[in-house]
Amino acid sequence: MKRILLSALLLLSAVCFGQNKVQSYIDSQMKNDPHLQNAVVGIIAVDAAGKTIAEWNPDMPLLTASTMKTITTGLGYEVLGPDYRFSTRVAYDGRIKDGVLNGNLYIVGGGDPTLASRDTIAFPIDSIFGIWAQAVKDAGIRRINGRVVGDDRVFDNENIPDGWSYGNIGYDYGSGTTGLNFCENLSYFEVAPGALTGDPVSVSGVYGISPRMEFDVSEVVTGEPKSGDNTAYYASQLHPVGKFVGSYAVDRRTDTLVFSNKYAPETCAYEFSKFLSQCNVPNKGCTCVEELEESSAVPFQDELTYIAETFSPQLRRIVKVTNTISNNFFAETIYKTVGRELLSRKEGKPVYGVSYWRANEAIREYLESRGVSLIGYTQDDGSGLSRQNYISPRFFTRFYGMMMESPYFDEYMHTFPGPGRPGTLKSVLYKAPESIKKTIYAKSGSLSSVRCYAGFVESRRGMLRFAILVNNYACSTSKVQPKIEGFMQTLAEYGAKR
Repeated sequence: MKRILLSALLLLSAVCFGQNKVQSYIDSQMKNDPHLQNAVVGIIAVDAAGKTIAEWNPDMPLLTASTMKTITTGLGYEVLGPDYRFSTRVAYDGRIKDGVLNGNLYIVGGGDPTLASRDTIAFPIDSIFGIWAQAVKDAGIRRINGRVVGDDRVFDNENIPDGWSYGNIGYDYGSGTTGLNFCENLSYFEVAPGALTGDPVSVSGVYGISPRMEFDVSEVVTGEPKSGDNTAYYASQLHPVGKFVGSYAVDRRTDTLVFSNKYAPETCAYEFSKFLSQCNVPNKGCTCVEELEESSAVPFQDELTYIAETFSPQLRRIVKVTNTISNNFFAETIYKTVGRELLSRKEGKPVYGVSYWRANEAIREYLESRGVSLIGYTQDDGSGLSRQNYISPRFFTRFYGMMMESPYFDEYMHTFPGPGRPGTLKSVLYKAPESIKKTIYAKSGSLSSVRCYAGFVESRRGMLRFAILVNNYACSTSKVQPKIEGFMQTLAEYGAKR
């Protein structure tokens, strides 16, 4: 009898261990790891029915970094739909007489994040400009006795969320969205060292340069040999001056550096103004609505006469890029556009001047209407760059549960990168078996002392959902990464067994 009882207990223990392999890994390998002792860690993994497989502080709201993009892009799929296309229109005010437009020409933005983008999904800007220029000629306009106006009024005049760090906003990844975007709101500069250490560095604009901007290069110098590129760039929407600081090694070749452009609407108008001149349609230069309002009344958008409309690629292609390479700019545009669409539905007419705050309120209402509890959810931006984003691991899995009910779920999930596949997880779990790696679809996220992953595991037990958010560790990311990857591999191995 004792032998039977012992055998039963051993069998029960084995079953429990099999069911709790992931929890055992957390308890034995992560909670005792010295590199995680002073960190704040939140983890949850749930099965297809929402039953918890393993957890550690699952309800603690934490910084998400770029895992936030999975929420933003999911909202894009659900609210806008994968076939959604952003539009940009061309219009004019005033009158046309004898081939002369006595008024201004407007480029009316609809938030298209791909306009003049150098990503392969974008349509060539010369082709788009060609369509616009032909529409101008077809309207009988041979000369514009006014300016080309960049009209960004679809969104509020706020280039970045309040929660972004000032130290981030000059860089290419810190480029905020506007109602009229251009070249992903980036500026390209050619940088060359001087002949000797300490000499001035040559910095010249190449493309995406706002005519309003001035550039201060007085504090960037030629550095010592082999010191590399230590330049930094500071800019904001508050003042049209960009400042370069730091050093650029004397032995470095001339290179192209990319930084954020805070005056995209005017930049778009500037480039199209030049294009029109080359097409023999003279004009008086460029401006933007914000600047034009300082000197004259600006017609409402519905008072303009429209002559052309062009469209972005489908949202599904934009989302794929957003999640695969972690494009902050695309995510911010999707976030605000989702908010605008929800507000327009609520008011029964197109809404303009959408701010982050209004978008956030509309999105919260939408999530509640879908039965998603807002406990553990504070979203400040679309990309996760803000340090005012606080999401609990459990909220991620609740949101993913909503997405699993969507007709677009399979397509949405396959926009997530995975180990060994193109994107931000390519080098993750590089030693793991291919049979394990191919089951994981996850988005990574990183900020200073923040490392996160969230997504799905295709398994024999059904679709598993998980989130692991690690904040405030006091060591290099390479010290905590093995245990984070170990958790994901253990979860995938758990799912591979029935």
